[in-house]
Formats: sequence, C-alpha cells, structure tokens
Amino acid sequence: MTTATVKDLYPTRGTAEVTVPRQDPVLWGAPDTPGPIGTADLQAYERDGFLAVDQLIGPDEVEVCKRELDRLVADPAIRADERSIVEPGSKEIRSVFEVHRISEVFANLVRDPRVVGRARQILGSDVYVHQSRINVKPGFGASGFYWHSDFETWHAEDGLPNMRTVSVSIALTENHDTNGGLMIMPGSHRTFLGCAGATPKDNYKKSLQMQDAGTPSDEALTALAGEHGIRLFTGRAGSATWFDCNAMHGSGDNITPFPRSNVFIVFNSVENTAVEPFAAPVRRPEFIGARDFTPVR
Repeated sequence: MTTATVKDLYPTRGTAEVTVPRQDPVLWGAPDTPGPIGTADLQAYERDGFLAVDQLIGPDEVEVCKRELDRLVADPAIRADERSIVEPGSKEIRSVFEVHRISEVFANLVRDPRVVGRARQILGSDVYVHQSRINVKPGFGASGFYWHSDFETWHAEDGLPNMRTVSVSIALTENHDTNGGLMIMPGSHRTFLGCAGATPKDNYKKSLQMQDAGTPSDEALTALAGEHGIRLFTGRAGSATWFDCNAMHGSGDNITPFPRSNVFIVFNSVENTAVEPFAAPVRRPEFIGARDFTPVR
C-alpha cells in the first residue's frame, strides 16, 4: 500500500505551519468496553488526552526492569548497536529502541494484560508495537525532549494514516517535579499542528538527539499553552502515564542529582498500519517505526 491510496487528513512539513481539527475519534472502543480502565477514567482520557495510573507495576517488577535497563546500557554490544542513541554532549546512552525485541523482560511487560489490555481498550482493536524504548535520563545534565506531537512525526515520517495510536510511559525511577518530568497540554490532542519545513533525509539521526524538523513554532506553542495549560507528571517508580498520540508534550533537562528513567511503549491499532511516509523522502528504520504488524498476544 502507498500513500496514493490513503487520503492525507493531516498535512504537515509544508511551507507554512497549519492547524487542523482532529478528524479521528480519541476513544475507538465503546466507553463501556470491559477492561482494566474504568468508565470514568476512559472519559477523562477522552477529554484530556492522557491518563495517569498511580502504580501500573509493583516495586518488585520495577526492580527487575531497572536491573534490565542497567544491563542493557552497560552492554558494549548494545551501545554499538544502531538502536542506541547517545547524548550529543556526554556521549552517554540516551535511549535504546526496540527493547521488546532485545529483552525478554520488556517483551513480557508489553504482553502484560495490565499494559496491552489498556491499549486495546482505548484503540478498540488488537494492537501491535509501533515503537518501544528505554529512556535514560541520569542526573547532572541529561537533555530533555522539546515540545512535539508524536503523531506529527509518525504520520510524516512513518506513514501512520490516522490517530489510532497510544503511548505509555512507565516510570522506573521516581518522577519529581524537578528532574525533567513529562509535561502535557491537556486537550491539545484535539488539534493537529502541522509543522513548517521539509523533512531532511535520515532526519531521525539528528532528531532523536535534538529535534529540529517537526518542531512547533513558539507562537503556536504559546497559543496552545494559553488555551490548554500545562500538566507536569510526578509519581513514584511503577507509575505510568498513558497519552494520546497527538497530545502536545515534552520534558525539560535533568540538572538534579536524581535520575529519571522510563520504559516507553507505543501501541498502534492493527487497523491503522503504516503506509509510505506522508511528508518524508524515505521511511525511518523499522526499529523506530515498525513494519511488522503482528498483534501482541
């Protein structure tokens, strides 16, 4: 399938920034669909574009995941792999992608009913993993992620046609209000912001370290923040934040002594599989944007 057979509902990476009202549902399943998310929380997710879960996994499970994160980061073979992204300054590992394929610990987490069950409930179908990674944000200078909508990139560079994708960030360390936590603009998921500027070839090599293409303007961010406000997420290790693919979000640098690490999983509906990129010369590598659409079982 190519983009010639799929209508582009969300134009982006043109000569000018554009805003488009969301053309897709937020909840694809029925509000009363059985699952781990209660009806009130589903309604809150639909309204705000996110759902915070105080303890998705327990302390013992957190320790298992932390040990696995440490093992992966310390492995020279993992560091040398293209799936590892390093900090431009310190040269320390920033992210390791496709962790559900290189680690049985994280593969089991993806398959856990508490995790995949929520994704199925929100997206109203079977799901596959579009992307997975661990993010390592040690203290004293780890850089943040600038404001962006994930869907803008996944649409432009991976070819996801519709907003039928949900992410979960599971904290493996405590999220303080000072160590570079996740920030989301509640309600911003209902407006698509198409960014200005063409996508360079192999843009992912730069954007995973420091984002450029797909970055909203200061004026657009000011308007969105003025309308929706900003929510900062804190919580103990094991807590999680589920958020819609089009939610405007970002995180600041971590200049505290307290590390902030998390595992990040992106579930996409099997009914929304990737086609050719809508606004990029080539697809990103499969370890960033999957082309294996096998449902999670």
